[in-house]
Amino acid sequence: MFQKVVNSARLISLPDIYLKLKDLIDDPAYTMAEVALLVGRDPGMATRFLRLVNSPLYRRVRKIETVSHAVSLLGIRQVHDIVLSASVAEAFEGIQTEVMNMKKFWQRSFYCAVMSKQLSLECEIIESDRLFVTGLLHDIGHLFMYIAIPQESQNAILNAKKLEQPLYQVERELLGFDYAKVGGYVMGQWDLPKSLQAITCFHPEPGKANQYASETALLHLASLLVQADLEDGDFAAGAFLVDPAAWQLTSLTAAHCLQARQTAVEQFAEVA
Repeated sequence: MFQKVVNSARLISLPDIYLKLKDLIDDPAYTMAEVALLVGRDPGMATRFLRLVNSPLYRRVRKIETVSHAVSLLGIRQVHDIVLSASVAEAFEGIQTEVMNMKKFWQRSFYCAVMSKQLSLECEIIESDRLFVTGLLHDIGHLFMYIAIPQESQNAILNAKKLEQPLYQVERELLGFDYAKVGGYVMGQWDLPKSLQAITCFHPEPGKANQYASETALLHLASLLVQADLEDGDFAAGAFLVDPAAWQLTSLTAAHCLQARQTAVEQFAEVA
């Protein structure tokens, strides 16, 4: 069944704009001017790019009017991550599933992105914007499952709620794999950064992460905070129980997390 899911994933590819950007920045001789020119040539991407850069997430004092100005301010990693985020969303435009309302799916993912970034700020992690991207894309494996095996995915969701167990555990019992494994695998097929692959794959069980362990633990906490909030559950209890490794890796407490959630809720409401 896992093969059926990943086979369907091969039918969805990232837009050319992202592939061209990746090819460009893989060349050691690239320039930021070339990056700005590439992003600016795609009207849809340029619009999405400037919309996000000027959103409350970045707290700009002045509005940025041009892609070249934005690129010069952000740096290549942030440019890459913004284009990647917009490209993944574009790749799924027009796709509908019986299991999940796509608008709600992306709202939930965006909420987790804001939560991940806020938690990373609590831990004083410099690359908080990379955590935003991992939060946004952490659940992408479910999209492929909803498309390829909708009934089985729905059964797992219902059983998890009935048994009050974490969804990834129920998926493993019923299907032999979970959404995080699918997400990490597809990211590998798309040749996305190793950090995104690893954090996505191991975030349900951060204690098993050999690399990017702190970031994986932060995503683990962020996803549980979002799930508990949207499903009216108690964070760090029952189906939303935190892996002990997450506390050790981040030095956060439940009180820290709940405080961060309040800030994330306000930011999400402002941006969404």
